[in-house]
Amino acid sequence: MEYEDTRIEDAVLALLALYSFDGGRSWKGFDFGVMDRLSEQGYISDPKGKAKSIYLTEEGLKRGLERAALLFGNEGTGRPPS
Repeated sequence: MEYEDTRIEDAVLALLALYSFDGGRSWKGFDFGVMDRLSEQGYISDPKGKAKSIYLTEEGLKRGLERAALLFGNEGTGRPPS
């Protein structure tokens, strides 16, 4: 099955933002190609190197949280928040 890269990037960015700490730091346990593309788009710091985490840029954190609300939010679903 073929997947749309933009939708995958949005989902990964959303997860990075949701589980970020220390003002935008997040663990980098996602596909290298996706992480490279997010870095090229200016949403995260360069994922290459020995560090096990990356930093979300201000724009990346904002877009990631917006995408998380769209992809994973409970509002309008009829489900109670967890």
